[in-house]
Amino acid sequence: MSFPTPISLSSIADAKASGFDALICIFSEIAAIPELTLRAEIEALQPVDRRIGKEPVLLHLASVAGGRLILVPTGALHRDFDDVRAFSDAGKAAVQLAKAAGAIRPAMWVQGQTDARYIKAIEVAYLGICQALWQPLEGREALGETAVEPVLEVGIIGSNETVLKQVAAIEAGRRVGRDLCGAEPERMTPARFAEYCQQVFSGTAVTVAVTSDIAKLKQDYPLLMAVARSSLMVERHHPAVIRLEYNPSGAVEQTLLFAGKGLVYDTGGADLKINGGMAGMSRDKGGAAAVAGFMKTIAELAPNNLRVIAEIGAVRNSIGSDAFVADEIIRSYAGVRVRIGNTDAEGRLVLADLLAHLHRDAQTAINPVLFTVATLTGHAARAVGPYTALVENGASTRLALSRKIAEAGEVWGDPSELSSSRREDFQFIRPRTCADDVLSCNNAPSSITARGHQFPMAFLVVAAGLDQASAFNKAVPYVHIDIAGSGVDGGDWQHGKPSAAPVTSLAAAFLSL
Repeated sequence: MSFPTPISLSSIADAKASGFDALICIFSEIAAIPELTLRAEIEALQPVDRRIGKEPVLLHLASVAGGRLILVPTGALHRDFDDVRAFSDAGKAAVQLAKAAGAIRPAMWVQGQTDARYIKAIEVAYLGICQALWQPLEGREALGETAVEPVLEVGIIGSNETVLKQVAAIEAGRRVGRDLCGAEPERMTPARFAEYCQQVFSGTAVTVAVTSDIAKLKQDYPLLMAVARSSLMVERHHPAVIRLEYNPSGAVEQTLLFAGKGLVYDTGGADLKINGGMAGMSRDKGGAAAVAGFMKTIAELAPNNLRVIAEIGAVRNSIGSDAFVADEIIRSYAGVRVRIGNTDAEGRLVLADLLAHLHRDAQTAINPVLFTVATLTGHAARAVGPYTALVENGASTRLALSRKIAEAGEVWGDPSELSSSRREDFQFIRPRTCADDVLSCNNAPSSITARGHQFPMAFLVVAAGLDQASAFNKAVPYVHIDIAGSGVDGGDWQHGKPSAAPVTSLAAAFLSL
């Protein structure tokens, strides 16, 4: 599993002397390019090519590394709605030109910025380059990594080794997230998802424990197993719970606990997805993929004061004679009687049992914070567009945890929008009879349901046994993270590149990057 290694360079001249084969310049003003001779060459060409300074161009100049100069303007940066993603976009455009020209070791110079919004511009541009270069796991396996991902190194002018180690660790995690999310359903069955994790964390401080025994899963993850019930007809589709755990070498100051939704394929179950709605549902494991990706970043950086535990539910929601159906009442691991409202709202069932286990871990943990991460609702994509939706409980709000994640994401190009858990959400999922304790959902699409991405958190709180009605000062901080809008570039869930959101913002927020 490789990606272009970031290499520290001192100057544009150093890039040529070190044998790099292209120079990428990302700027808002050509006048800011530091080497006067190079700037004069560029300005002399502007009357010949009016694109220079307005759109990405490739020029052939003997004075730069490899004779290839790639100029990419960021566009306006001064408006209040501009953000650091301009540098990610520029990095993506630049490296596509470099790759097409045959470069395999481009160097990159990024114009410095005084605006605090752009303090991570260099790092964000590099992450944009890596996002553009990533190719699907199946393609790399079939054709060879170097054939489809030929760029080996990226020289970073003006950065140091410590920063580059951090950004490489983030990219290592993002790559895990993209691989797991993007793989098709047979390449990434539950067992193969677990196998990928075992390979990725082999030899690291992250331990991997896989539970695949059906009797054990039925006992400990009853809601998850309801979703998986019809998949039991096909052995290779059998579910698995994957537990990842990192224990630091120093004294623990905080414990992060993640539940990841890993629907390796979602047919909708008995509430079948129709009219083409099933296409792209192999990416319904994006939450679990991002959790595994964050754990990879943790493994790379090995923080000495942070304990991190993750449980991933890798499950296939199949259709068949034994599929679970709406109206069933199923008791969760926490002992809560759940009435099924719609079998296509399966992710929250998987998460509820995982969350119940993690909540138990939290009782003895130091400064615990609970997270659920999922491609959960169409409402999140409709409500906040291409952003991650963060929904938090009162304990999290008092610690400003969602705001911390969102602020970190702003400067690292992995932005979020904040939501709150409200009384209407708990009213929505209330039981209607004495036969059950909670309703999983309504039977309308979340995208047309009021508070469609907020109320699922209320369900998770109740179904996992976190009910905080009388626990105002005792509740564990909890943030629900819905990446249905941010999980792929451009919103194309069948063909778009997975973004691995929110790996970057989580790393920036909790690893003090």
